[in-house]
Amino acid sequence: MPLRAHLLELRRRLFLVAVGLTLGAVGGWFLYTPVFEMLQQPLLDAAADRGGNVSVNFAGLASAFDMQIKVSLFLGVLVSSPWWLYQLWAFITPGLTRRERGYAVGFLGAAVPLFLAGAAMAFWTMPTAVRVLTDFTPDGASNFIDAQTYLSFVMRFVLAFGLAFVLPVIMVCINFAGLVRAGTWARGWRWAVLLAFVFSAVMTPTPDAITMIVLALPICALYFAALGVCAVNDRRRDRRDEAAEAVAP
Repeated sequence: MPLRAHLLELRRRLFLVAVGLTLGAVGGWFLYTPVFEMLQQPLLDAAADRGGNVSVNFAGLASAFDMQIKVSLFLGVLVSSPWWLYQLWAFITPGLTRRERGYAVGFLGAAVPLFLAGAAMAFWTMPTAVRVLTDFTPDGASNFIDAQTYLSFVMRFVLAFGLAFVLPVIMVCINFAGLVRAGTWARGWRWAVLLAFVFSAVMTPTPDAITMIVLALPICALYFAALGVCAVNDRRRDRRDEAAEAVAP
């Protein structure tokens, strides 16, 4: 496919992604109140634990409105994740055969639950991170957290874990497309493990190592599971190629 066709395809996929995100954001607009209460709850729990004043602060006149728009967009990203993950897969594999395009069902079947599992794990660890960070507030002082800053922290936290859980699926898809063999992934396993632990350490600002290990181990397990799937696919492809060469005159 020439470069111009690639760019046109990219534009079309981005437009479809934008449509999906917009529809998801419209639905998220009506779920703003319960979702905001859920996002604010870790701060309220932290305030109750330390007996201080910890709350979200809307500094400007339009801050509350801006907050609702951003939360709606954030929900749109989560709700429309099957749609934009499919568009990603469809853009990466435009030149595959009809049978290989059928792998899109398997891609979505694995990527969507993993993305949501990563987001759920981020939500699970977020109260601990909020409690630890707010514990640095001196006694007798109040901690009024800017709503925009807090929302940005939550969004990066959730989306980073969701995408981290999807990366092994992308590894498998690239392998199935014949672009990277399992041996290439295998040679970089040490770097993958190191990056998984560094990522977990950065994204979980807690003083204990247990939380970091609990978060890093699933990422490492998914990496090696993807590596195994790639190795099986390479052996199957090699046997098919050898059989085709044997039949060829």
